[in-house]
Amino acid sequence: MTNYAKMNIGNEGRVELHDTLSLTGAEVSINKIPAGECAPFVHSHKTNEEVYGVLEGEGKAVLDGEDVALRKGDWLRVSPATKRQIFASANSGIVYVCIQTKEGFLEAFTSNDAIVG
Repeated sequence: MTNYAKMNIGNEGRVELHDTLSLTGAEVSINKIPAGECAPFVHSHKTNEEVYGVLEGEGKAVLDGEDVALRKGDWLRVSPATKRQIFASANSGIVYVCIQTKEGFLEAFTSNDAIVG
């Protein structure tokens, strides 16, 4: 029995990893938006918070009508009810990872869940 799953991402515009990697505690997606374009919809969530990490390029997130500039290296947490949409800048595409997990349910993490050795 294999205790891990591995995949490779090509040039797809959006890749959700939950099925391919058999994720059970989070949804992770890799997103690529060309210069001057945006995610195709405004959305919010019932219970899931999202963390966005910008891997390449620049753009903005519009959060409840407020523009938040994004550039490579930025990380952003968004509460479930916040209406959101991601835009690439006019001159640069943007590539980001989005991690979605149920708000308030992280009970253990590396420093108190790791078993060393």
